[in-house]
Amino acid sequence: MFIRQLSYLVALSQAQHFRRAAELCNVSQPTLSGAIRSIEEEFGLPIVRRGRRFEGFTPEGERVLAWARQVLADCEGLRQEASASRREVTGCLRIGAIPTALPLVPLLTDACLREFPGMRHEVYTLSATQALRQLSELDLDIGLSYLDDPRLREFETIPLFRERYVLIARDESALSGRTSLSWHEAAKLPLCLLTSNMQCRQGIDAALARAGTSASPRVETDSLMALYAHVRCAGLFSIVPHSVLCLAEMRDELHAVPLQPALHREIGLILRERLPRPPLLDAAIAAFRSVDLQTRLDALLPA
Repeated sequence: MFIRQLSYLVALSQAQHFRRAAELCNVSQPTLSGAIRSIEEEFGLPIVRRGRRFEGFTPEGERVLAWARQVLADCEGLRQEASASRREVTGCLRIGAIPTALPLVPLLTDACLREFPGMRHEVYTLSATQALRQLSELDLDIGLSYLDDPRLREFETIPLFRERYVLIARDESALSGRTSLSWHEAAKLPLCLLTSNMQCRQGIDAALARAGTSASPRVETDSLMALYAHVRCAGLFSIVPHSVLCLAEMRDELHAVPLQPALHREIGLILRERLPRPPLLDAAIAAFRSVDLQTRLDALLPA
Protein backbone atom coordinates (compact mmCIF):
# COMPACT_ATOMS: atom_id res chain seq x y z
CA MET A 1 0.00 0.00 0.00
CA PHE A 2 1.30 3.43 -0.94
CA ILE A 3 0.86 6.68 0.99
CA ARG A 4 -0.73 8.18 -2.11
CA GLN A 5 -3.53 5.59 -1.98
CA LEU A 6 -4.33 6.62 1.58
CA SER A 7 -4.44 10.27 0.49
CA TYR A 8 -7.05 9.30 -2.13
CA LEU A 9 -9.15 7.74 0.62
CA VAL A 10 -8.99 10.88 2.78
CA ALA A 11 -9.78 13.09 -0.23
CA LEU A 12 -12.87 10.99 -0.92
CA SER A 13 -14.04 11.51 2.68
CA GLN A 14 -13.65 15.28 2.22
CA ALA A 15 -15.27 15.53 -1.21
CA GLN A 16 -17.94 12.82 -0.77
CA HIS A 17 -17.78 12.35 -4.54
CA PHE A 18 -15.39 10.30 -6.70
CA ARG A 19 -14.90 12.89 -9.45
CA ARG A 20 -14.36 15.81 -7.06
CA ALA A 21 -11.97 13.71 -4.95
CA ALA A 22 -9.97 12.89 -8.08
CA GLU A 23 -9.80 16.59 -8.92
CA LEU A 24 -8.49 17.35 -5.42
CA CYS A 25 -5.74 14.78 -5.97
CA ASN A 26 -5.00 15.86 -9.57
CA VAL A 27 -5.63 12.37 -10.93
CA SER A 28 -8.28 10.81 -13.13
CA GLN A 29 -11.38 9.29 -11.55
CA PRO A 30 -10.46 5.75 -12.72
CA THR A 31 -7.03 6.13 -11.08
CA LEU A 32 -8.57 7.12 -7.76
CA SER A 33 -11.26 4.44 -7.90
CA GLY A 34 -8.70 1.79 -8.81
CA ALA A 35 -6.41 2.80 -5.94
CA ILE A 36 -9.26 2.48 -3.44
CA ARG A 37 -10.24 -0.91 -4.85
CA SER A 38 -6.66 -2.07 -4.43
CA ILE A 39 -6.81 -1.13 -0.71
CA GLU A 40 -10.04 -3.14 -0.41
CA GLU A 41 -8.39 -6.11 -2.11
CA GLU A 42 -5.30 -5.89 0.11
CA PHE A 43 -7.38 -5.83 3.30
CA GLY A 44 -10.12 -8.12 2.03
CA LEU A 45 -12.69 -5.59 3.28
CA PRO A 46 -15.35 -3.43 1.63
CA ILE A 47 -14.38 0.17 2.38
CA VAL A 48 -16.72 2.21 0.21
CA ARG A 49 -20.47 1.85 -0.35
CA ARG A 50 -21.05 2.07 -4.07
CA GLY A 51 -24.25 2.57 -5.99
CA ARG A 52 -24.71 4.79 -8.98
CA ARG A 53 -22.58 7.25 -7.01
CA PHE A 54 -20.54 7.42 -3.79
CA GLU A 55 -22.80 6.45 -0.85
CA GLY A 56 -20.36 6.73 2.04
CA PHE A 57 -17.97 4.43 3.88
CA THR A 58 -18.73 1.05 5.39
CA PRO A 59 -18.13 0.63 9.16
CA GLU A 60 -14.86 -1.12 8.27
CA GLY A 61 -14.04 1.73 5.89
CA GLU A 62 -14.54 4.33 8.63
CA ARG A 63 -11.94 2.54 10.77
CA VAL A 64 -9.50 2.31 7.85
CA LEU A 65 -10.13 6.01 7.15
CA ALA A 66 -9.24 6.95 10.74
CA TRP A 67 -5.91 5.09 10.42
CA ALA A 68 -5.29 6.69 7.01
CA ARG A 69 -5.66 10.16 8.51
CA GLN A 70 -3.25 9.25 11.30
CA VAL A 71 -0.67 7.77 8.92
CA LEU A 72 -0.77 10.83 6.67
CA ALA A 73 -0.49 13.17 9.66
CA ASP A 74 2.51 11.21 10.94
CA CYS A 75 4.15 11.33 7.50
CA GLU A 76 3.69 15.10 7.38
CA GLY A 77 5.16 15.32 10.89
CA LEU A 78 8.16 13.31 9.70
CA ARG A 79 8.70 15.72 6.79
CA GLN A 80 8.51 18.64 9.18
CA GLU A 81 10.96 16.97 11.55
CA ALA A 82 13.43 16.55 8.71
CA SER A 83 13.03 20.25 7.82
CA ALA A 84 13.44 21.26 11.47
CA SER A 85 16.68 19.27 11.61
CA ARG A 86 17.93 21.54 8.84
CA ARG A 87 16.86 24.52 10.96
CA GLU A 88 13.92 25.17 8.67
CA VAL A 89 10.22 25.36 9.54
CA THR A 90 8.17 24.57 6.46
CA GLY A 91 4.68 23.38 5.72
CA CYS A 92 1.06 24.49 5.86
CA LEU A 93 -0.71 25.23 9.15
CA ARG A 94 -4.48 24.76 8.90
CA ILE A 95 -6.36 27.07 11.28
CA GLY A 96 -10.08 26.99 12.01
CA ALA A 97 -11.59 29.98 13.82
CA ILE A 98 -15.12 30.70 14.96
CA PRO A 99 -16.47 33.81 13.18
CA THR A 100 -16.07 36.23 16.12
CA ALA A 101 -12.45 35.12 16.62
CA LEU A 102 -11.55 35.45 12.94
CA PRO A 103 -10.37 39.10 13.27
CA LEU A 104 -7.70 37.88 15.70
CA VAL A 105 -6.10 35.45 13.27
CA PRO A 106 -3.94 38.04 11.40
CA LEU A 107 -2.56 39.25 14.74
CA LEU A 108 -1.37 35.69 15.40
CA THR A 109 -0.25 34.64 11.93
CA ASP A 110 1.76 37.84 11.51
CA ALA A 111 4.25 36.54 14.08
CA CYS A 112 4.69 33.30 12.08
CA LEU A 113 4.90 35.02 8.72
CA ARG A 114 7.75 37.22 9.95
CA GLU A 115 9.68 34.49 11.74
CA PHE A 116 9.13 31.48 9.46
CA PRO A 117 9.29 32.30 5.73
CA GLY A 118 8.66 28.66 4.84
CA MET A 119 5.39 28.42 6.78
CA ARG A 120 2.07 28.85 4.98
CA HIS A 121 -1.39 29.20 6.48
CA GLU A 122 -4.86 28.08 5.49
CA VAL A 123 -7.55 29.86 7.51
CA TYR A 124 -11.14 28.61 7.67
CA THR A 125 -14.24 30.10 9.31
CA LEU A 126 -15.93 27.23 11.15
CA SER A 127 -18.46 26.68 13.88
CA ALA A 128 -17.06 25.22 17.09
CA THR A 129 -18.68 21.88 16.23
CA GLN A 130 -17.09 21.82 12.77
CA ALA A 131 -13.69 22.79 14.17
CA LEU A 132 -13.73 20.04 16.81
CA ARG A 133 -14.77 17.44 14.25
CA GLN A 134 -12.03 18.48 11.82
CA LEU A 135 -9.44 18.51 14.61
CA SER A 136 -10.50 14.98 15.57
CA GLU A 137 -10.22 13.85 11.95
CA LEU A 138 -6.81 15.57 11.51
CA ASP A 139 -8.21 17.80 8.77
CA LEU A 140 -7.29 20.82 10.90
CA ASP A 141 -4.14 21.56 12.91
CA ILE A 142 -5.39 24.15 15.37
CA GLY A 143 -8.63 25.85 16.35
CA LEU A 144 -9.45 29.23 17.86
CA SER A 145 -12.59 29.30 19.96
CA TYR A 146 -14.18 29.73 23.38
CA LEU A 147 -12.65 27.58 26.10
CA ASP A 148 -15.81 27.16 28.21
CA ASP A 149 -17.13 24.45 25.87
CA PRO A 150 -17.55 21.16 27.84
CA ARG A 151 -16.59 19.18 24.71
CA LEU A 152 -12.99 20.43 25.07
CA ARG A 153 -12.18 17.89 27.78
CA GLU A 154 -10.84 15.62 25.04
CA PHE A 155 -8.58 18.32 23.59
CA GLU A 156 -5.53 20.32 24.63
CA THR A 157 -6.29 24.01 25.17
CA ILE A 158 -4.05 27.08 25.44
CA PRO A 159 -5.68 30.29 26.77
CA LEU A 160 -4.86 33.48 24.86
CA PHE A 161 -7.04 36.28 26.25
CA ARG A 162 -10.32 37.18 27.97
CA GLU A 163 -12.84 39.02 25.85
CA ARG A 164 -15.37 41.53 27.19
CA TYR A 165 -18.68 42.43 25.59
CA VAL A 166 -19.55 45.93 24.38
CA LEU A 167 -22.51 47.62 22.78
CA ILE A 168 -21.73 49.24 19.44
CA ALA A 169 -23.61 52.11 17.76
CA ARG A 170 -23.16 54.16 14.61
CA ASP A 171 -21.90 57.17 16.56
CA GLU A 172 -21.63 58.61 20.03
CA SER A 173 -24.78 60.71 19.71
CA ALA A 174 -26.91 57.56 19.37
CA LEU A 175 -26.22 56.81 23.04
CA SER A 176 -26.53 60.39 24.28
CA GLY A 177 -23.01 60.41 25.68
CA ARG A 178 -23.43 57.28 27.80
CA THR A 179 -20.13 55.64 28.82
CA SER A 180 -21.71 52.29 29.76
CA LEU A 181 -25.05 50.51 29.56
CA SER A 182 -26.75 47.78 31.52
CA TRP A 183 -27.79 44.57 29.79
CA HIS A 184 -31.42 45.47 30.49
CA GLU A 185 -31.00 48.83 28.73
CA ALA A 186 -29.24 47.20 25.78
CA ALA A 187 -32.07 44.68 25.32
CA LYS A 188 -34.54 47.56 24.70
CA LEU A 189 -32.56 48.93 21.73
CA PRO A 190 -33.21 47.92 18.10
CA LEU A 191 -30.54 45.25 17.77
CA CYS A 192 -28.70 43.33 15.09
CA LEU A 193 -27.23 40.20 16.68
CA LEU A 194 -25.42 37.09 15.57
CA THR A 195 -27.66 34.06 15.06
CA SER A 196 -28.67 31.95 18.05
CA ASN A 197 -26.66 28.90 16.93
CA MET A 198 -23.38 30.79 17.42
CA GLN A 199 -21.46 30.53 20.69
CA CYS A 200 -21.05 34.29 20.95
CA ARG A 201 -24.82 34.80 20.78
CA GLN A 202 -25.41 32.04 23.32
CA GLY A 203 -23.14 33.88 25.77
CA ILE A 204 -25.05 37.11 25.12
CA ASP A 205 -28.42 35.42 25.67
CA ALA A 206 -27.16 33.90 28.93
CA ALA A 207 -25.99 37.33 30.16
CA LEU A 208 -29.35 38.87 29.26
CA ALA A 209 -31.17 36.08 31.09
CA ARG A 210 -29.08 36.69 34.20
CA ALA A 211 -30.15 40.33 33.99
CA GLY A 212 -33.78 39.20 33.91
CA THR A 213 -34.41 40.15 30.30
CA SER A 214 -34.04 38.88 26.72
CA ALA A 215 -33.46 40.34 23.26
CA SER A 216 -35.73 40.40 20.22
CA PRO A 217 -33.29 41.47 17.51
CA ARG A 218 -34.59 43.20 14.41
CA VAL A 219 -31.91 41.47 12.34
CA GLU A 220 -29.89 38.29 12.92
CA THR A 221 -26.87 37.26 10.86
CA ASP A 222 -23.96 34.79 10.98
CA SER A 223 -21.63 37.36 9.37
CA LEU A 224 -19.64 40.01 11.23
CA MET A 225 -19.48 42.10 8.06
CA ALA A 226 -23.28 42.02 7.69
CA LEU A 227 -23.62 42.92 11.37
CA TYR A 228 -21.24 45.86 10.92
CA ALA A 229 -23.15 47.04 7.85
CA HIS A 230 -26.49 47.03 9.68
CA VAL A 231 -25.06 49.06 12.55
CA ARG A 232 -23.24 51.47 10.25
CA CYS A 233 -25.88 51.88 7.54
CA ALA A 234 -29.25 50.95 9.12
CA GLY A 235 -28.79 52.63 12.48
CA LEU A 236 -29.16 49.44 14.52
CA PHE A 237 -27.15 48.58 17.64
CA SER A 238 -25.28 45.37 18.40
CA ILE A 239 -23.52 43.50 21.18
CA VAL A 240 -20.12 42.06 20.29
CA PRO A 241 -16.87 40.90 21.95
CA HIS A 242 -14.38 43.74 22.22
CA SER A 243 -11.92 41.70 20.16
CA VAL A 244 -13.83 42.52 16.96
CA LEU A 245 -12.87 46.17 17.45
CA CYS A 246 -9.46 45.26 16.03
CA LEU A 247 -11.17 45.45 12.63
CA ALA A 248 -10.24 48.90 11.38
CA GLU A 249 -13.75 49.65 10.11
CA MET A 250 -15.38 48.92 13.46
CA ARG A 251 -12.71 50.72 15.46
CA ASP A 252 -12.77 53.88 13.37
CA GLU A 253 -16.39 54.15 12.29
CA LEU A 254 -18.43 52.85 15.27
CA HIS A 255 -18.85 53.91 18.86
CA ALA A 256 -18.49 51.24 21.57
CA VAL A 257 -19.43 51.30 25.25
CA PRO A 258 -18.93 48.52 27.84
CA LEU A 259 -21.91 46.60 29.18
CA GLN A 260 -22.44 46.25 32.92
CA PRO A 261 -22.05 43.94 34.70
CA ALA A 262 -19.04 42.89 32.65
CA LEU A 263 -19.21 39.55 30.86
CA HIS A 264 -15.81 37.92 30.35
CA ARG A 265 -15.17 34.79 28.27
CA GLU A 266 -11.87 33.10 27.53
CA ILE A 267 -10.66 32.54 23.97
CA GLY A 268 -7.79 30.22 23.17
CA LEU A 269 -6.16 27.63 20.97
CA ILE A 270 -7.60 24.12 20.69
CA LEU A 271 -5.48 21.17 19.61
CA ARG A 272 -5.83 17.46 19.33
CA GLU A 273 -3.50 15.86 21.86
CA ARG A 274 -0.64 14.34 19.86
CA LEU A 275 2.82 13.26 20.88
CA PRO A 276 5.24 13.95 19.42
CA ARG A 277 3.76 17.24 18.27
CA PRO A 278 4.71 18.20 14.68
CA PRO A 279 7.52 20.80 14.61
CA LEU A 280 5.39 23.14 12.47
CA LEU A 281 2.70 23.16 15.14
CA ASP A 282 5.20 23.65 17.95
CA ALA A 283 6.74 26.63 16.16
CA ALA A 284 3.34 28.20 15.45
CA ILE A 285 2.17 27.81 19.05
CA ALA A 286 5.35 29.45 20.36
CA ALA A 287 4.86 32.35 17.92
CA PHE A 288 1.18 32.73 18.85
CA ARG A 289 1.97 32.79 22.57
CA SER A 290 4.50 35.56 22.04
CA VAL A 291 1.67 37.89 20.97
CA ASP A 292 0.19 39.84 23.90
CA LEU A 293 -3.38 39.80 22.67
CA GLN A 294 -4.83 40.91 25.98
CA THR A 295 -2.92 44.20 26.08
CA ARG A 296 -3.51 44.94 22.39
CA LEU A 297 -7.24 44.27 22.55
CA ASP A 298 -7.90 45.92 25.92
CA ALA A 299 -6.38 49.11 24.49
CA LEU A 300 -9.36 49.21 22.10
CA LEU A 301 -11.88 49.50 24.94
CA PRO A 302 -13.28 52.98 25.62
CA ALA A 303 -11.40 54.73 28.43
